[in-house]
Amino acid sequence: MATVIGPRRSTPTDGPDEAAGPADDGLDLPELADGGWMHHATEFAHTSFRAVARRLPRLVREAIALAWATNRRDTLVAIGLNLAAGVMTTLGLLATTGVLRELFAAGPTPDRVRAALPALVLAAAAVTAKGTLTVTAGWAQARLIPQINYAVELRLFETTTAVELAAFDDAGFAEEMDRVRDRGMAEAASIVDHTVNLITGVVGVLATAAAVTVIQPVLLPCLLLAAVPEAVTAVRMARRQYLDMLARINRRRRMWMLAHLMANRHTAAEVRAYQMRDFLLTEFRRMMTVETAALLRLARAQSRTRAVGMSVGGIAAFAIYAVLGGLLLTGVVALAAAATALLALQSARSSLALAVYATNNLYEDALYYQDYRDFLDRADSRTAAGQGRPAAGFECIELDRVSLRYPDTDAPAVDEVSLTVRRGEVIALVGENGSGKTTLAKLIAGLYRPTGGVIRWDGVDVAELDPAATAAQVAVMTQEWWKFPFTAAQNIRIGRYDRSPDAAGPTVEDAARSAAAHDMIAGLPFGYDTLLAREFKNGHDLSGGQWQRLVAARGLYRDARLLICDEPSAALDARAEHALFQHLRRRPDRTVVLITHRLANVRHADQIFVMDHGRLVQQGNHDALMAADGPYRELFELQASGYLAASE
Repeated sequence: MATVIGPRRSTPTDGPDEAAGPADDGLDLPELADGGWMHHATEFAHTSFRAVARRLPRLVREAIALAWATNRRDTLVAIGLNLAAGVMTTLGLLATTGVLRELFAAGPTPDRVRAALPALVLAAAAVTAKGTLTVTAGWAQARLIPQINYAVELRLFETTTAVELAAFDDAGFAEEMDRVRDRGMAEAASIVDHTVNLITGVVGVLATAAAVTVIQPVLLPCLLLAAVPEAVTAVRMARRQYLDMLARINRRRRMWMLAHLMANRHTAAEVRAYQMRDFLLTEFRRMMTVETAALLRLARAQSRTRAVGMSVGGIAAFAIYAVLGGLLLTGVVALAAAATALLALQSARSSLALAVYATNNLYEDALYYQDYRDFLDRADSRTAAGQGRPAAGFECIELDRVSLRYPDTDAPAVDEVSLTVRRGEVIALVGENGSGKTTLAKLIAGLYRPTGGVIRWDGVDVAELDPAATAAQVAVMTQEWWKFPFTAAQNIRIGRYDRSPDAAGPTVEDAARSAAAHDMIAGLPFGYDTLLAREFKNGHDLSGGQWQRLVAARGLYRDARLLICDEPSAALDARAEHALFQHLRRRPDRTVVLITHRLANVRHADQIFVMDHGRLVQQGNHDALMAADGPYRELFELQASGYLAASE
């Protein structure tokens, strides 16, 4: 039975300070309701500051592991040189203390300057070394970003192209995939970048703390206490922003769809023909009004949090300076040490700001990156296993009480259908719209796994066969074809792109001729090398019928044992349709499953299966079905009456 990533029924409850969800938006649109798929993220987003602090080491380890797996050398350089730069910070501050001590000592000025020169040279060398180390570490850090982006994008698309087709019928899967592509995938490099920045900031604070400890240990706890308000503020703001994103994701998806409809070449004709402009703009304004209100609420809440945090942080900074002034007045700290401590505190605040900012972004981006990882884990569970018994072909495909129910639907699309398909046969699936023909064909093709019953190839359950090997035996001419932005030749060749030039099978031109597409392609500006995407320079577009010929050529080029033809001639003219069906009947070693509403094309089929509301209600050849009083005869005579009336 197929595994379904369905909604997990759980309703998160936001606190009084958190962003309001769609329930407060005044929009009664079921598609904008929060899905249970975001429960895990919402629960994590409500974690406390202490939990964030506990999680931070693990986030750092994960980020370093990601960077290490991408490029070990750049990871070592970025982290190692930042640590070395921290050592230079400590040496520079201590050398500065020596410089100030000599300059503030008693005696003639020239003598004090000469005495300070060794410490001054050391301080200058430390600053120069720190700058060099920081620049080199930044170079390595910048090199990591594109490499990580490449790795995570490739991993995502390796998963989405391997996951079973049924996953894309699951609204929860689609929502989660959109969220991952929107932010989760992009934040993988960000967490590494912020982790390196966090390490840089922490090293700077520790280096400063070491110098402060040498100068006056009592200043150290003051330095640490000053970090608390900024850290708490950063985490609260990140949590609120993430929760707001979760509440708005479905509305944003709706806005993206509307925007795509209003600014797309392929929809432009219908938008104008049906005068849909005002309708689409009204829908977009309605969404944008609610979206803007939600963003303004978030900005107001974030400003309040930031104001409180900055006020508390200012009080903490004032306390530090007050303690330093008191130590200076009481003689506990010398003037030179106090001046150095002041520089150290300023440096510490700068490093602390970097560390807090990095922590803030690391925590926030880790939420999105966790979505990416969770999505990959769940998607992997919906990927067909790569092992099984080999399948070099078949003599017979048997469906035994096979059913398929789509997610969140009450009635099955295919309901306990049993039939047998033999090698070399041409079979036809007929019935009215919505009768389950296409779904049944996809089950036969292996694109869907049945939710009930068994499909067998030569008596073996297809679940026990190698999915890649069985898929290699199948070609599908779907009625929902996509206009791939490749050349005409590439559009055909992707039907079996891995075929070597000397391998058996039709050539690209052979397949095009069989589909009555060769003359059409030869007439293009660059022939088979014409790019079929008008959005690009020298690109060209085809009519619907021309595209369908190209799709048919792609299916024939695949040269598969089982060929599924779902309305293969819906957009073809009579001549091209005749040529295609003549070719489909020429291969005794190939099984053809034909779906068409033009019943004249199924008269010569070996078997005809009639579907109605997901059930198989009739089967037989044309003559047997016409002799019986049933839906096939009714549909055939209804179509034939139009031709007979025209000839009278």
